[in-house]
Amino acid sequence: MEISMRKSSNNVAFRLFYYVFMSVFSLVYFYPMIWMLFSSFRGNSEIFNKPFSLPTKIDFHNWSKAWKVGGMSTYVVNSLIVTSITVACILLFASLASFAFSKLKFRGSKLMLLMFVFGLFMPMQSFFIAQNYLFDHMHIKNTYWALILPYVGMGLPLAIFLLKAYLDSIPKEMMEAARIDGCGNLRMFASIIMPLLIPSLATVAIFSSLNSWNELLLALLYVQSDSLKTIPVGLLAFSSKHVTDYKLLFSALTIITIPMIMIYIFFHKHIVSGLTEGSLK
Repeated sequence: MEISMRKSSNNVAFRLFYYVFMSVFSLVYFYPMIWMLFSSFRGNSEIFNKPFSLPTKIDFHNWSKAWKVGGMSTYVVNSLIVTSITVACILLFASLASFAFSKLKFRGSKLMLLMFVFGLFMPMQSFFIAQNYLFDHMHIKNTYWALILPYVGMGLPLAIFLLKAYLDSIPKEMMEAARIDGCGNLRMFASIIMPLLIPSLATVAIFSSLNSWNELLLALLYVQSDSLKTIPVGLLAFSSKHVTDYKLLFSALTIITIPMIMIYIFFHKHIVSGLTEGSLK
């Protein structure tokens, strides 16, 4: 009796310590976003003089001014177009490729898969010169495709790796039963594979969306027209060589960050299940 009471008390103490530690640890990472949100309601002088104090009032004037002055509506539309097309292409191509690598045996499959794995380790800067040369000859610079194509190429290796790991855990008997019933490869992919891939596809979609939504370097190099610039490049409008309007910059950052946080909160269960189901089956 005493041993069981000691074990229960130890479990309660461990849980209490665990939750307190994880709450503090989470606050360390979440605090910069809270500080950014509070700073969006302050003036520039208040940001410098009282950087860690609470805002004196909640006024969304900075948000509306940042939206108008920075021309955020155009940048948001451009980011939505680039991100949505990029994510759709990654999901389609990665699901088809992972199905082929996992369930269809063909000559050269291991070599092709190895090339995609190498893509996980190649830095973005390693192919700038070749990519720039190709885009010049394809005449797609200063277009959406100058961003969509490299974003898709950079997102495919991780997407294929995650989806293939999940498909490898699906029993072969399920595929064999479908073939006995007369299912071809395309019908099997549409009727069996795609429904099973939904949790993993949600994970890939979130990661791909964040990467393309926040990418700056390629958007800065390949797009010069203001009508085609995405959000990360548009934020540079709030900063010049000699001065930065921090209140508007923090307001713009808050406006574009909140949707991504809401999407992550809404899909976080799918993200976790997509990362763990393949390893648990």
